[in-house]
Amino acid sequence: MIYINDHIGDFDFEASLPLLSEQRREVALRYRHELGRKTCAIAYLLLCEGVRKEYGIEEKPLFEYGPHGKPIIVGHPEIRFNMSHCRDAVICALSDREVGVDIESVSHYRENVMRYTMNDQEVEEILHAERPDVAFTRLWTMKEAVLKCSGEGIRNNMKEVLTDSSLAITTMVSPDQRYVYSVCYR
Repeated sequence: MIYINDHIGDFDFEASLPLLSEQRREVALRYRHELGRKTCAIAYLLLCEGVRKEYGIEEKPLFEYGPHGKPIIVGHPEIRFNMSHCRDAVICALSDREVGVDIESVSHYRENVMRYTMNDQEVEEILHAERPDVAFTRLWTMKEAVLKCSGEGIRNNMKEVLTDSSLAITTMVSPDQRYVYSVCYR
């Protein structure tokens, strides 16, 4: 299941504090900027909503972390989830199999970053797209979702990330084209 909040500006961070676990509250309060605090809290609350609706779990989830830092819900290793946020939206994906998710705001990309992270076919796709910024962001979120699904995170050879045809990747562009998200299931 996918849960999204793209109304970050309307979110009352102070009112959310009692709804967060102490663990998550500490993490949220470490952010120096209001946007970071808000998106951290929203991501957790989306997870809470998801585990309540999908699994009937009412208690506030606590996390432990895998070898590469991927969070696991304490006492519920069967629930796979992943969260991501950008300046425009927050997303949480839940599944009974490994899942990775990435969400990014659409913005201008640098050509040197494109050429470093995209293979020749992907570069051509971006350069010939009606909206190259959206095409770049779509491919970038796909790559990040794959890497977050595996738990390995960003790696040196980003060009080869999407070559595994056994992965199930879904990508959506927001109706106003402000952000793009991708979800990868293994």
